Amino acid sequence: MALPSVWSEMRVGILLLSVLSLLSVGLVGAGQDSGSAIPAESRPCVDCHAFEFMQRALQDLKKTAYNLDTR
Repeated sequence: MALPSVWSEMRVGILLLSVLSLLSVGLVGAGQDSGSAIPAESRPCVDCHAFEFMQRALQDLKKTAYNLDTR
C-alpha cells in the first residue's frame, strides 16, 4: 500500500518542479527583454535597409556584367 502514496508524492513533486521552472523561465525572459531595447532614433528604418540592399545588389550586377563583357 505504500506504493500509491509514493507515486502521488512524486506527481506532486514533479508538478511543483515544473511550475517553479516555468516561473523562473518567465522571470529570466522578462529581465532580458528590458535591457536589450535599442532606441528608435538609433535604428535605421526598414526602407533604408532595403535601399542599401538594393544598392549593393545593383553594384554586384554591374560588376558581374562588366566581368562578362571583358571575357
